[in-house]
Amino acid sequence: MSTDAVAQVEIAGLTVEIVRKNIKNLHVGVYPPMGHVRVAAPPAISDDAVKMAVLTRLPWIKRKQAEFRKQPRQGPREYVSGETHYVFGRACRLELTIGRPKLDLQPGNRLAMTSPEGAGIEDRHAQLGRWYRRLLRAKVEPRIAKWSNRLHVPVPSWGIRRMKTKWGSCNPDSGKVWVNLELAKKPLHCLDYIILHEMAHFVSPRHDDRFVSTLDRHMPGWRQVRSDLNALPLAHEPGFEGGVTARITPDIVT
Repeated sequence: MSTDAVAQVEIAGLTVEIVRKNIKNLHVGVYPPMGHVRVAAPPAISDDAVKMAVLTRLPWIKRKQAEFRKQPRQGPREYVSGETHYVFGRACRLELTIGRPKLDLQPGNRLAMTSPEGAGIEDRHAQLGRWYRRLLRAKVEPRIAKWSNRLHVPVPSWGIRRMKTKWGSCNPDSGKVWVNLELAKKPLHCLDYIILHEMAHFVSPRHDDRFVSTLDRHMPGWRQVRSDLNALPLAHEPGFEGGVTARITPDIVT
């Protein structure tokens, strides 16, 4: 299996990550939380051509970076009673008690967390993360089956993981789909879009006309969903400098 070549260069005062991979076209992306610039380019494209692509898109890059800086961000989570946490787009009020570990979503959008005596912020963060994973898995499975049926493609293997720069990913060659754990906090129609987007890569591995027409046919309002998801607050995650979310394409920026 080939390994993508990655390099970092300075272009017009910007640190740009360049990834050489076996793709047809060059793509320039700007990613949160701080507007990281990444170029995916075929090996045959020269360094000068990559530099020119960045320079010609410089106003757009600066605009996107400014948008990220202005985007609402949650503060650090302390996992104490009264704190707000999101569950599939709903703002839920945390109620913390001490005891055997347990998490329940109760009427009135109350998130009841029971944690052991002496549990710290990292422990509660991990506890909530495990709960989010179980919750998300229950929502992903039927949607994978639904879009497999509608797109007439085999049911892929899939998994959930934290991702810094993507909402989801798909490897058509291996038949694997990944979904970002952060989607457990976002409205369910966003999850539907991400799964459709990734599974549409089994129809076409590239973001070509066939791929876009697949999205248009099965979810005519997908562009609005993408826009809505981009406007939602970036989460604070320990070690991630403010967020684990992506400019929703989820693996291409347009």
